Amino acid sequence: MTRALAAPGVKLTDDQRLDWLRLIRSENVGPRTFRALVNHYGGARAALEMLPVLARRGGAQAPGRICSMEEARREIEAAARIGTVFVALGEPGYPPRLRMIDDAPPLIAVRGRIDVLTLPMVAIVGSRNASAAGAKFAGQIARELGEAGFVVASGLARGIDAAAHRATLGTGTVAVLAGGQNCIYPPEHVPLVDQILDRGAAISEMPLGWEPRGRDFPRRNRLIAGLSLGVVVIEAARRSGSLITARLALEQGREVFAVPGSPLDPRCEGSNGLLKQGATLVSETSDVLAALDPILGRIANPPAEEPDCGEPIAEPAADERRRVTALLGPTPVEIDDLIRQSGARPAVVRTVLLELEIAGRLSRQAGGRVALV
Repeated sequence: MTRALAAPGVKLTDDQRLDWLRLIRSENVGPRTFRALVNHYGGARAALEMLPVLARRGGAQAPGRICSMEEARREIEAAARIGTVFVALGEPGYPPRLRMIDDAPPLIAVRGRIDVLTLPMVAIVGSRNASAAGAKFAGQIARELGEAGFVVASGLARGIDAAAHRATLGTGTVAVLAGGQNCIYPPEHVPLVDQILDRGAAISEMPLGWEPRGRDFPRRNRLIAGLSLGVVVIEAARRSGSLITARLALEQGREVFAVPGSPLDPRCEGSNGLLKQGATLVSETSDVLAALDPILGRIANPPAEEPDCGEPIAEPAADERRRVTALLGPTPVEIDDLIRQSGARPAVVRTVLLELEIAGRLSRQAGGRVALV
């Protein structure tokens, strides 16, 4: 089988990039499904040809929308007109930490300086309605991290995010967008993005022209955590996007830091809760640096990577397909449980799940669990 995903340091051809964009823009194909498809069939073009077959096997009456060659070409050309390029997983310039997460985007749209994406990053996130003291401290921490050689990543939101970006315009900052590269949110931060691009970058996995919706922000938050060695949370309410970012950081094996705040301030309820749960307390920048120095040492001497050769192709028999599907329901289950209880080979179970997902009948949940839609 040919290598499905780009080997580290290898650039895609123009035709391959079009195929990758077509596949990730097709209906019912997310980052995990993309990887399963290209590993299963040996490349994006072969996977595209199989989408109607997989949808039919998964029980769909008609195949989902498949992005056309013309649509993909138009998006790439429109992106180029605003200075945006698509960087593929494994290519030079793709953020090395982001590459490690299970649902890393196959392609990221990048404006600005691609080289900053390979530097060590720390994320700073927090309240949109930040206090003056919180915004000032976010700027101080961000500025000192920048002076120590870190790029600061954040989500371009009002409040803490904006303070962190502004404090690191001179040393490099990365804005992770919830919408497309030409749909900046909030709109008043368009000038801030223009400033960021001089020494930093703006990245997005969403299509050009995509207006961000509520459910897109948690998706963006996983990228903020994934880019970074650790996440610093400043002023987060009990129910906030910043806590989602912290939870995702823990799931990805990142460090989580929290700045203590007044117990009387509801903006600090969530961040204070993180401290109770074991987050590293931050009262000055050296607290972050002390925790990250050992990690940087390990990154400087990484273990050799095994090549990703993908899973073997397995065609499920009709009875195997029925057994696996019968075990699924609206309650999320572990894939290992499906393998054990169905008695089918792992490759067979994963193929059935792939068919159901392409048919729009399966959703993938946190922790690698799956459920019928």
